[in-house]
Amino acid sequence: MKTEGQKFFFERESALVFFNCFRLFNYNLLLVSRYSITFAENYLQLSPMETNVSLDLMQFVETNILPKYVDFGRSHGLAHVQRVIERSLKLARQTGVDMNMAYTVAAYHDIGMSGPRAIHHITGGKILAADQRLRRWFSADQMRVMREAIEDHRASLSHAPRSIYGKIVAEADRDLLPEVVFRRTVQFGLENYPEKTREEHWQRFHEHMLSKYSTHGYITLWIPNSPNEQYLKQIRAIIADVNALKAEFDKYYDEETQAKAEH
Repeated sequence: MKTEGQKFFFERESALVFFNCFRLFNYNLLLVSRYSITFAENYLQLSPMETNVSLDLMQFVETNILPKYVDFGRSHGLAHVQRVIERSLKLARQTGVDMNMAYTVAAYHDIGMSGPRAIHHITGGKILAADQRLRRWFSADQMRVMREAIEDHRASLSHAPRSIYGKIVAEADRDLLPEVVFRRTVQFGLENYPEKTREEHWQRFHEHMLSKYSTHGYITLWIPNSPNEQYLKQIRAIIADVNALKAEFDKYYDEETQAKAEH
């Protein structure tokens, strides 16, 4: 039996085979979560021309980098990075940039969560820049651009990303499907403030929605005509109706606390 983290390689032709192996051997890394199933299915829908990522690079990243996200909680864990990779590849195809670079930036974008969250974008850039194994695929200049892209991906930064790769990962990281935004906000609160009461979690949730996603919030979208534009409009409509927003909070708070109790 392979050790945990090995064979974490969703090559198109064999993604389901490896996924079924995870199920068969009861790996603790992915198990059979709906997130892993969705990622495998979505990946299989991409043709080789659409993906166009070096398979040995993908094998390296998905064996050595992605397993680290297991330790970052549900709000910034494997499910999140998998979604960011998927959306980054789609945006990279639309913009015609280097697919290997877009893929790698997405894979490393939250790797700095191993340290303080407030500077995880800086830490992540340093981790990528120091990873000499990536020199097999990228030049020094490409490494610099990818480091800067990771540094620039946070929604709260006051300046625009310095390159198209920063804009792509920043846009991909803004997972603005309303149900994802609401659930991840609840998850983050439960993970980081377990001592808070339900009412206190609601207050934190409400304040976060106003400060980040409202019409006066700090979030900025960098890719014109992306799906996020429509999703953000939907979120803002819900935020404008405090009763509707409270209903969303109650729904995901109940689901997440129940799931936590069951485990």
